[in-house]
Amino acid sequence: MGYSSDSVSVDMEGISFGGKEHRIQTCHGSVSVAVYGYPDKPALVTYPDLALNYVSCFQGLFSCPEAYSLLLHNFCIYHISPPGHELGAAEISPDKSLLSVDDLADQIAEVLDFFGLGAVMCLGVTSGAYVLTLFAMKYRKRVLGLILVSPLCKEPSWTEWLYNKVLSNLLYFYGMCGVVKELLIKRYFSKEVYGLAQVSGSDIVQACRRSLEERQSSNVWRFLEAINGRPDLTNGLRKLQCRSLIFVGDNSPFHSEALHMTSNLDRRYSALVEVQACGSMVTEEQPHAMLIPLEYFLMGYGLYRPSQVSVSPRSPLSPSCIAPELLSPESMGLKLKPIKTRISLQV
Repeated sequence: MGYSSDSVSVDMEGISFGGKEHRIQTCHGSVSVAVYGYPDKPALVTYPDLALNYVSCFQGLFSCPEAYSLLLHNFCIYHISPPGHELGAAEISPDKSLLSVDDLADQIAEVLDFFGLGAVMCLGVTSGAYVLTLFAMKYRKRVLGLILVSPLCKEPSWTEWLYNKVLSNLLYFYGMCGVVKELLIKRYFSKEVYGLAQVSGSDIVQACRRSLEERQSSNVWRFLEAINGRPDLTNGLRKLQCRSLIFVGDNSPFHSEALHMTSNLDRRYSALVEVQACGSMVTEEQPHAMLIPLEYFLMGYGLYRPSQVSVSPRSPLSPSCIAPELLSPESMGLKLKPIKTRISLQV
């Protein structure tokens, strides 16, 4: 199905304060997509981590005025929620079969078809980063670039697999109980932020807890089962044809996974940014650490913040119109060795 301008209401108020929610039926069930911005701009697709949606996973980043102006000026944002993770989601029928990570990647392709999109920029966090990386491998011509935050790329280690199984059983038998919420909070945030939240109550941690309370536990269980059964993508990483920018907090439980992924990507077209004193969800905990690397990364596509350089927001987002030297890591303003970015924590 194609996407027409009549199917989404876009105005300046909608861009600033809310998007248009779409329910799209795919071969693997329905999926919710929130669209922000003008559909004639290049597309940026986002995918959140386990038990999160675009509000709880990307609100911190998009609340930064600099990031807001950079991304909303240049892109139309398509926030894809994992099945049953959208705001106000109902429980997925127990009769529905469990989806694999391949099914989730195929859903993204159907979403792009629905909106009539060609190649897109992708932004994903941890589990969402894995799904988008898999999508990029399966549909190489449909991805222009990957922006990945604390990504997964290997199959689960025995430790992670067992940990996920415990979490899965808790979700299945007890729902979104206090233990599950605390385990997920530790997955997302650094020890410093989590520790401060125990003492004084961190705004981002409390907001995340409230968000988790709204999730249907069975829907989260389904996504977790898919992620826990994921295959290893290592062998296909070097064959990726798009540029990649990876962020990871040095306190993330998936820090070593991000380093492994970076070491297996083509070093000419990838870069790693390590953020000090930060957990997995850099988009919420230290979003300002992402701004300068993001800006340099997007400059390689001819995109700028409007406050700095006046360019058409409809400029084509295609590496084919970029000089070859702009595809080098140096053109991103990044070194291939990790960049330590220290941001003071103010809670």
